[in-house]
Amino acid sequence: MKKANLSPVSATEPDWSREEPRDWWDPGRQLLKSIRRYQKWKKKGGLLGLYFCKLSVFQHRFWSVVAGADIPLNCQIGGGLVLVHPNGVVIHPDARIGCNCLLLQQVTVVAGVEMGGHVDVGAGAKIIRAVTIGDHAKIGANAVVLNDVPAGATAVGVPAKIVSLAAQTD
Repeated sequence: MKKANLSPVSATEPDWSREEPRDWWDPGRQLLKSIRRYQKWKKKGGLLGLYFCKLSVFQHRFWSVVAGADIPLNCQIGGGLVLVHPNGVVIHPDARIGCNCLLLQQVTVVAGVEMGGHVDVGAGAKIIRAVTIGDHAKIGANAVVLNDVPAGATAVGVPAKIVSLAAQTD
């Protein structure tokens, strides 16, 4: 029997293994892979960069349709993002998502959102104002976040209210 990894997840150091596709048919991770590849080649530039950017755009469009997600190529996502069920995930290009976050299905993140590291966002949650969400925070399923969520807090409900505040260390 394999022993579970119980070490705490960092809010500052990305765990890139969380994004590696487990199989060819892994839409969430393949979508992230196409975004990372596009951003890498866009930064490099040149003729080769232009070719691979075009190829990455094609792959991004394919995996966006398969995954049913709207995550733009120019988004600002820290490493280690996990999209277990990417269906319906919408991220605005002006939102900033920290490293090692988890977004479940039907999550919406609008412009101006600053999400810290290792934030877990439940299915159907909507972050519909420019707010700051602290490291290690948790957003409950179907919550509608209208106000800032401090680090280590859990927010649930419509509109989301803080139900617990746990001290987290990195």
